[in-house]
Amino acid sequence: MRNAWMLMLTLVATTLVAGGCARQHGYGTGGSYREPAFARGLAETNELVDLTVKDPEKAKQAKAILQDIVNESAQSFKKTRDYDQKFYALNANYEATPDQFMKVLDEQNNERMASETRILGLRFKLKALLTAQEWKDLTDAMDKRRSRYMPKKEGMSGGAP
Repeated sequence: MRNAWMLMLTLVATTLVAGGCARQHGYGTGGSYREPAFARGLAETNELVDLTVKDPEKAKQAKAILQDIVNESAQSFKKTRDYDQKFYALNANYEATPDQFMKVLDEQNNERMASETRILGLRFKLKALLTAQEWKDLTDAMDKRRSRYMPKKEGMSGGAP
C-alpha cells in the first residue's frame, strides 16, 4: 500500500512540478497564478507520455487521465484556500470556540481525503491503461525530470558535509 501511495504522490508531484515555484511568486494573491504552473507541469508530463507510450490512442487516454488529476489537484488547492479563509475569520473572532475550529478542521480533512481518494483512483486507472514496462518508463522519466526541480542536498556530492 505504501508503494501505491508513493507512486501516486510521484505522479501528482511530477504533474505539478512547477507549482512550488509559483508559491514564491505571488502566494496568497489569488488562484490564477497557479494555473500556468499546472499547465507547465501537465505539458511536461504529456511530453513524457509521448516519449514512453508508443500507442497514440493509449497515450491520448493517459493524457486525459493526467488532465483529470491536474483538475482535481487544482480544485483541492482552491478548497484549501477557502478553508484557510475560514480559519483566518475564526482566528479574528475573539468569541470563536475550539469546537468551531475543530469543525472546520474536520471538514477540511474530510475534503482532503475525498480528493486524495479521487486522485488515487485516477492513478490506478492510469496504471490499468499502461503496461508494466510503460509504467516503469514513465515513472522513471518523471523521476528524472522532477530531479531537475529538486534542490541539491548538501553532503550528497561526496564532499565534506
